[in-house]
This record gives sequence, structure tokens and C-alpha cells, in this order.
Amino acid sequence: MASDRDKSLPTLASELWAMVLAYVKQETVVPIKGLGRFIAVGLVGSFTLGVGLLLLSLALLRALQTETTTFSGNWSWAPYAITLVASALVAVLAARAVTSQRRRATRKGSVAP
Repeated sequence: MASDRDKSLPTLASELWAMVLAYVKQETVVPIKGLGRFIAVGLVGSFTLGVGLLLLSLALLRALQTETTTFSGNWSWAPYAITLVASALVAVLAARAVTSQRRRATRKGSVAP
């Protein structure tokens, strides 16, 4: 096997270029692809969760309107208010769950991902 001293300067330069290129790909392109996949899965999950929560809200509204006789006449607005409050409660609980992880991480001295 030939040592590095036996190789010509253009050969060493091309090997150096190949090594630098492989390093750049390893440290930039591969993590960006992984981040892209992570973001894509997150977007799909967020969209699916949003559609599911919207359908659950509509189901609650229709159930309150059709299955109860309490909300007729002057109380016809109540199912909408109840659905709005329930949806807001779910949003507040979700926001609180997200921020609680950050609060716990900052108390421990580390940063949440």
C-alpha cells in the first residue's frame, strides 16, 4: 500500500475534496432531511388532529341540538355557547400541556426540544 508521501498533489487534493464533501453532506444534508421528515409528520399530525377536533365539536353541537329538548326557543343559542366553551377548554389544556414541558425543563436547567 502506498503511503501519503507517495501520492501526487492532485490525488491528495481530490481525496481532500471528497472527504470535505462527504463531511458537509453528513453534517448538513442528512440532518436537514431528517428535520424535513419530522416537520412533515408534525404537519400531517396537526392537520389530522385539527380535523378530528372540528368533527368532535360538530358532533357535540349536533348532539346538543337534536338529543336535548332543553335548548329550544330562547335557549337555542346555548348549544353553540357550550360547544365554544368546550373547544376553548380543549385548546387551553393543549396549550398548558405544551408549556408545562418547557416550564419543567427550565426548572431543571435544561432546554426542552
